[in-house]
Amino acid sequence: MTSVSVKTPSGAPATLSSEAVDALRGRLRGPLCLPGEPGYEQARTIWNAMIDRRPAAILRAAGAADVIAGVRFAREHGLVLAIRGGGHNIAGNAVCEGGLMIDLTLMKSVRVDPSARTARVEPGVTLGEFDRETQAFGLATPVGINSTTGIAGLTLGGGFGWLSRKHGLTIDNLLSADVVTAAGELVHASEKENADLFWAVRGGGGNFGVVTSFEYRLHAVGPQVLAGLVVHPFAKAKELIDGYRRVVAQAPEELTCWFVMRKAPPLPFLPPEVHGKEVFVLAVCWCGDIEKGKKAVAPLEALGKPIANVIGPAPFAGWQTAFDPLLAPGSRNYWKSHDFACISDGLIDLLVGYAGRLPSPECEIFIGHLGGAVNRVPAHATAYPHRDVEFVMNVHTRWSDKFQDGACIAWARELFDKTAPHATGGVYVNFMPEDETQRIAKGAYGPNYDRLAKLKAKYDKDNLFRQNQNIVPAS
Repeated sequence: MTSVSVKTPSGAPATLSSEAVDALRGRLRGPLCLPGEPGYEQARTIWNAMIDRRPAAILRAAGAADVIAGVRFAREHGLVLAIRGGGHNIAGNAVCEGGLMIDLTLMKSVRVDPSARTARVEPGVTLGEFDRETQAFGLATPVGINSTTGIAGLTLGGGFGWLSRKHGLTIDNLLSADVVTAAGELVHASEKENADLFWAVRGGGGNFGVVTSFEYRLHAVGPQVLAGLVVHPFAKAKELIDGYRRVVAQAPEELTCWFVMRKAPPLPFLPPEVHGKEVFVLAVCWCGDIEKGKKAVAPLEALGKPIANVIGPAPFAGWQTAFDPLLAPGSRNYWKSHDFACISDGLIDLLVGYAGRLPSPECEIFIGHLGGAVNRVPAHATAYPHRDVEFVMNVHTRWSDKFQDGACIAWARELFDKTAPHATGGVYVNFMPEDETQRIAKGAYGPNYDRLAKLKAKYDKDNLFRQNQNIVPAS
């Protein structure tokens, strides 16, 4: 074979000899894919269709030994290095241009210990795959709301979903992690071993190494939960949000309710005349006793006069896939996000006003409901610091035609700017697009950033792991 053209972190071109590439291949259990070879296009194609980068080579790791070999190779040859878990990150950091990409999607093991209520999970696992294994034993841990999301990136950024008010963030249930460091060494991180690294990976993103195994605490959940949607006319959105905030202020921690404003998809339980029209949607999940849940959900069901109410007992693993059709890969996506301590009157006016002029049929504004167990953890206990947040906004802009890029992105940025005075200033790092590097220090990590920068200098002083929402090593 011939040599391979690559880019260094400075952007300068370089060349890898065919002998170096062959030597790497000889050390691997998984395949090494060059452009044009089988597996290359599949591995470089990720969820957000706005990302179209071409690595010089893709190492499809079969285990920790392959990851170690890839990290050492990238360091020794001065390559840009990207790490792909599920490939769902909005910023597209899973893929680099002209460097080495380590693809973890072949690492799919999930080992559940039902007696200890723990699970050991490899980084290529998706949330749906994880849920199926744990729910076989009536167990779960808090993860996100889209089953195709990768467990690795979700966890490293913090992780929240339907169970978080009751059981905390994903990182609050992380017991240990095996991490390949920038030195190419596999280390175990927990509260008792490499505790500083364990602190850093709980929210610090992919800045500190490649996690090849996660160990989670599990909780008794399901297999049935009380869950579903209540769909309302958009014209009533203001009064519904007012009622919503009063109800959730008194909600038990087993109850989580998010609200969404978007154009109605052609769901079978909605009348055809509503399809494609703006609607206000309550998305509800109760993770405790079903009969108690019916009483807890009743105040939400009593709000307004809905078009449809499809709340009822449902398999938890099934509910976790409910929004997958709206989040399928292949579309162009851009997000903007804020954290809120409360939903003020002024914020309601802004949200409803911008939801009334969505720039494409797939765009939406959703408000995630947190608080509860999430906020009982001290801000300094994990790298993720936002323990005062009750609500998270994601302005989820989504479209298909690249000629709509300008209009869709401008709408999201304008809404973001207008709502900033009502926000805490914090942001969930997994919701940050690639153009928000100025928010990393203060917005994403705030009081924890200086400690993270010092630990970055300890574990990755040369910033090998920079293809992320990057924490710069302290000088």
